[in-house]
Amino acid sequence: MATAQQIIALLSSHNQGDEEQFLSIALQVAAAEARRGRRDTADELKALVDAARKREPLTKGQMYRRNQQVPIPISKPRGELESLLSVTYPKSQLRDLILDDLRQERLTRLIHQQRQRDKLRSHGLAPSSKLLLVGPPGSGKTLTASILAGELQLPLFTIRIDALITRFMGETASKLRLIFDQIASVRAVYLFDEFDAIGGRRNADNDVGEMRRVLNSFLQFLEEANSTDSLILATTNHPELLDRALFRRFDDIIEYSLPDSNGIREVLEMRLHTYLPKRVSWTRLIDAANGLSQAEITRATSEIIKDVILSGGESASTEAIIKALKERHALKETMSGLNSG
Repeated sequence: MATAQQIIALLSSHNQGDEEQFLSIALQVAAAEARRGRRDTADELKALVDAARKREPLTKGQMYRRNQQVPIPISKPRGELESLLSVTYPKSQLRDLILDDLRQERLTRLIHQQRQRDKLRSHGLAPSSKLLLVGPPGSGKTLTASILAGELQLPLFTIRIDALITRFMGETASKLRLIFDQIASVRAVYLFDEFDAIGGRRNADNDVGEMRRVLNSFLQFLEEANSTDSLILATTNHPELLDRALFRRFDDIIEYSLPDSNGIREVLEMRLHTYLPKRVSWTRLIDAANGLSQAEITRATSEIIKDVILSGGESASTEAIIKALKERHALKETMSGLNSG
C-alpha cells in the first residue's frame, strides 16, 4: 500500500501536471510492493508506468521547454510557506564552477543518480538526495545549489533562516514541518544556507532547550522517506559548530576550499577569456589572487571587463587585473576587521 506521503505526492504532481513526477512516485510504490513480496502488484504497476510513457509523444510546448532546458515551474510557495521559502529557476551548469576532479566526480555522480532515479527506484534503491557543503565564504557552496537545480531542471527553494527561527516555543519546529511537507510533495532543490544557525551542537555552552528541540526535529524530518527524491542541501562556513549527529544523516559531505594556483588560473581564464592580455604573466596574476575565493576573483573580473568595455579597449592590462585583485584583498581585510570588531 502507498504511504500517506506518497499519496500526497501523487495528487500534488497530478494537480501540477507533472506527469514524470507522478510516474516516478508510482515506481516507488511498485518497488515497495516488491519488497513486501507482492510481486504481481509491483509488476502490474511497472507495466502501467511503461504503458503511460509510451502513450503519446511530447507536445510542441513540451518539446520547446525541453529544448530550451528551462525548468517547468512546479509551484510557488503559498500561505505561511511564502515567508519561509524563496524560489528561483537557475540555469547554471557544472562548467560554471571550478572544481578539482574528485569534487567534480562526486557532484556528477549525484546528478547521474538523480537523472536515473526511476531506474534505481525500480530496483528498490533511492538516489542520493542529502548533501552537506562546508567551506569558507565564496568557495562555491551556494553556487553548487544553483548548478544542481540547473542541471536537473528543477526549481531552487532557499529556506529563509531568519523567518524560520522564532523565539516562540515550538513555532520553529512547526515551520520546519511545513518545509519538509513541501519537500515530500514538490520535487525541487531545497537549500538550507548558513545551516549552523539551526544545526549547532546540542551541548554548546549557549544552547537553549528550544534550539535542541529544533535540531531534534530536523534530524527526525531528515530521516523521513523522500517520496519526491528532492535534493536537500545544507551549507556552512563553520562545520566545527555542527552537531555530530548531523554528519551521518547526509548522503555525502563535500568540503570546499580557496582555489590553488591551478584553480586561480582556471577561474581567470574562464571569466576573462578574450579580455586577457596577449602576454599573460601568470605568476604575477596568481600571486595577486592568492587567498581570494572563487566568488571574489569572479567579482574582480567582472569589474575588469566593465572597465575594458567602457574604455573602448579590447583587453585588460596585467596591471589593471592585478589592481582589481588587490582591491578585492583590501575589501576582504576591511570586512574581516568589521566582523571581528
